[in-house]
Amino acid sequence: MRSEPSILHIDLDAFFAAVEQRDKPSLRGKPVVVGGIGGRGVVATASYEARAFGVHSAMPTAEARRRCPNAAFLAGRFHAYRETSHAVMTLFRSITPLVEPLSLDEAFLDLAGADLTDLSVTGVSGFAQELKDRVREVTGGLTASVGIGSSKFIAKIASELDKPDGIVVVAPGMEQDLLRPMQVTVIPGVGPATAEHLRRIGVHTVAELEQISVEELVRVLGTAQGRSLYQLARAQDDRPVVAEREAKSISVEDTYETDHVDRRLLEALTDRQAAKVTERLRKARLSGRTVTLKVRLHDFSTHTRSATLPGPTDDTRTVARVARTLLGELDTSGGVRLLGVGVSGLADWIQDDLFTDTDAEPAEDPDEETATVLASLTRRRSWLPGLDVVHDEHGEGWVWGSGRGVVTVRFETAASPTGRVLSFAADDPALHVTRTAPEE
Repeated sequence: MRSEPSILHIDLDAFFAAVEQRDKPSLRGKPVVVGGIGGRGVVATASYEARAFGVHSAMPTAEARRRCPNAAFLAGRFHAYRETSHAVMTLFRSITPLVEPLSLDEAFLDLAGADLTDLSVTGVSGFAQELKDRVREVTGGLTASVGIGSSKFIAKIASELDKPDGIVVVAPGMEQDLLRPMQVTVIPGVGPATAEHLRRIGVHTVAELEQISVEELVRVLGTAQGRSLYQLARAQDDRPVVAEREAKSISVEDTYETDHVDRRLLEALTDRQAAKVTERLRKARLSGRTVTLKVRLHDFSTHTRSATLPGPTDDTRTVARVARTLLGELDTSGGVRLLGVGVSGLADWIQDDLFTDTDAEPAEDPDEETATVLASLTRRRSWLPGLDVVHDEHGEGWVWGSGRGVVTVRFETAASPTGRVLSFAADDPALHVTRTAPEE
């Protein structure tokens, strides 16, 4: 364990929603919910104004609409989130080479690699405030919460204690005093099932967990988790900040408004997802050996099937063929709500795929009915609320809503005042989507 608070965890507050509020003046200070907007969608992020109504991430969108019907429900603009994240991570790497991104909106920084002469509580507190100010500058106004401690575990917990826009530094030697009153669910890996196992032996808080022997925890939870919890209950965490985190998989999945039953349509959707996945592989200069198909059925049961190839590939036909075979192993007659294709076992990109069946026939073209449904899905996604658009006459704006052949647009940008709202026919040739509709 370190004798100085030199590990920092930083988390951008309500990131997706904050980016939307930054870029849409009319939504500043208003409840905003980003995520799946359909009946089976799930909330990805809610602004703090929406959280006041009880809306939170992973909540079904339908429930969020009941709790906060006046919120702006947006589908998300992943290009904007990636661009903002890139600016933030570039800033972090200019400070220390030891940056471990956890997602688009959070990362660990090892301050031992930074040009800091004062690693006292006062010194790192001042540094954290300067960092937050710089984050606000490079993101155009976003806030962040910072936790600093002697380990990644403590820094992560500290960053959650004063949200939003807070700073918490845990002085070395005070880690267990901080942890003991907390519920055991604060420890990474303690989900509902593990918490229930611990409850059965009388453990609810970290202080109670600390009293349990390692032998008892191993008996109840197994060797790996038992030993891990024994150490974390005592604030023992010597994991280093890892500067480069390799991608473990690349995947695409879609949730559908209606259950799809037609086999040809499902195969066509699988082919389309295989094409998206392999395009991402090639852009990342990666290839993979294991193809995975994920299917959620009409009864909400989720099934995955995987197959491993003799060698890595980035070939669309190969991935599509394997994914179709995996689809054939499942009974989808009751209807499919969600379909996903992923590739894992990633390796450096290969120019020539030695394992592609060059004699294989390309996937059969979908029939007219299937093609019509696919085209309908694509058109519907083009006008999702929140997407960036431009009109030849009225300029830049974003989709406020759509339906029944009409698209309503609010014309404003991050640098403009609140804009006016106008409606157009969905096929108006003067109205264009300026960025690709989200695939996630």
